[in-house]
Amino acid sequence: MPTLQPQQRILLVDDEDGIRFTLGTLLKKEGYLVDTAADLAAARNFLHASCYDLALLDIMLADESGIDLLREIKESTPDTPVVMFTGCPQIESATEAVRLGAFDYINKPVRYETLIAVTRHALDAKALNDERERYRANLDAIFRTVSDSIVMIDRDGRLAQFNSMAERVCGYHHDLIGSDAADIHLGCRGECRAALQEVLRNKSPQELRHIECHLPSGKTRIVSISAAPVVGSDGTISGAVAVIRDETELVELERSLRHQGRFHGLIGASAQMLRLYNLIEILANYSTTVLINGESGTGKELVAAALHGSGSRSKKPFVKVNCSALSEHLLESELFGHVRGAFTGAISDKIGRFQKAHGGTLFLDEIGDISPSIQMRLLRVLQESEFERVGESTSIKVDVRIVAATNQSLAEKVTQGAFRQDLYYRLNVVRIDLPPLRERLDDLELLVTHFITQFNSKFAKAVAAVSDDVMLLFRSYSWPGNVRELQHAIEHACILSKTSIITVADLPQDLLDCVTLHDTPVQSTSASPSTPVAKLSLAEALAASAGNKARAARLLGISRMTLYRQMGMTE
Repeated sequence: MPTLQPQQRILLVDDEDGIRFTLGTLLKKEGYLVDTAADLAAARNFLHASCYDLALLDIMLADESGIDLLREIKESTPDTPVVMFTGCPQIESATEAVRLGAFDYINKPVRYETLIAVTRHALDAKALNDERERYRANLDAIFRTVSDSIVMIDRDGRLAQFNSMAERVCGYHHDLIGSDAADIHLGCRGECRAALQEVLRNKSPQELRHIECHLPSGKTRIVSISAAPVVGSDGTISGAVAVIRDETELVELERSLRHQGRFHGLIGASAQMLRLYNLIEILANYSTTVLINGESGTGKELVAAALHGSGSRSKKPFVKVNCSALSEHLLESELFGHVRGAFTGAISDKIGRFQKAHGGTLFLDEIGDISPSIQMRLLRVLQESEFERVGESTSIKVDVRIVAATNQSLAEKVTQGAFRQDLYYRLNVVRIDLPPLRERLDDLELLVTHFITQFNSKFAKAVAAVSDDVMLLFRSYSWPGNVRELQHAIEHACILSKTSIITVADLPQDLLDCVTLHDTPVQSTSASPSTPVAKLSLAEALAASAGNKARAARLLGISRMTLYRQMGMTE
């Protein structure tokens, strides 16, 4: 449900009853809360009792002056805009009102359009000013409580400034001001000063994530360094500044969360998933090409996103392309872009995905389906980091990390002659093999809990868990669609469930049919093999077992899964 904005409050001060009534009525119809006063005493009482977003004051108030009230408002609440109006306009009074801080000046008789326009303008200006003040206050609070070390050098590479945290943690002291940063030694490897010097050389920001910092105290901390040039108003670089953030606790927390089964959108705490998390962390800050192999639904795109999101390219674009969803012609244009007139229908220039991903990561899903000509063009980009748009001969340089994914065996396609061997070697620098869900059933409960939480939020449901029978069914199923199939099954069940527990009857019929096909009927143990057992109906079996479904299934000589399916069919 959308949040309702509070009504804006206006104080209207005029000694004429008709004007107060008319203007007050017009403003109330516009949705404002309006208080009216006939003199300064009544106006002061309102101002003491409430806060106002706008004051509308008549300059001439019988024997009093609205200018006096304007002065008082600007002294007590200077952010409150004040609009003056009068039936006897004089340059002197207008000048005095503006000098004292009046927002605007309206002549009587006040036209409806003018009143509403000036009111809205004044209130919009106040809202903008309030937002600026909140931003400034938040910024001040951040600087007062900042726990990061900040170090600055000038354009010549000399230490110019540092904050108290850099002094306390890193060992900087004021005697070092003016020293060449390269000559400063504080018992550490000087990564922050090296990053600052690199910024001056390249005139571009530098990011270092999760590096070891050996403090003068002898402790080793894990820090991330963000260094950027200091640019003056004329565009010249006057130095560089680095923010050194101690992320030791954060790294330890991330490791703890990995053991709890969560890492950059991936869910699982099995041995296979923990190994995957560690591999992603190792590869995150390298630009090497990664090939992700896995069955459909195992989470290849999530792994690619985790590689991007946990590395130094995380603030740059993450661009995705499904190579099997486009024809060769469209894929070429989508990847590399085209110029106007390159082919029929190219009515304007188009930026390709490689350009859009500059500085970041390009995820090529279903890479095994690309044509030989696209393979050749892709190979050149991987070798030379440049390409031409369709219909253009000028080469474009790009800095892009390639992460590719497939559910096919590219090695087998190479053997068959359907995939270039040299491209395969370029893509397969590091390969990540994703386990199918049936090989990591220990993660089922984590995944089920995660998806229930997700769909509770999406559908405003209050599902708490799945029944033991459902979990037993899940563990016996082969999950050909892997995690994606499980997600869809939980979504289906959350929608249909009428209670806080998902039962077998809530599951998709296709899933139940697949499990039933592989069921082995459970024979009744209540009679000897030689004793004939009368054929019971479903209702009779449930009545005889007092509603115990497991016992009813045994009486009928069927599995519980089949029982649940039959119950669902009879409802």
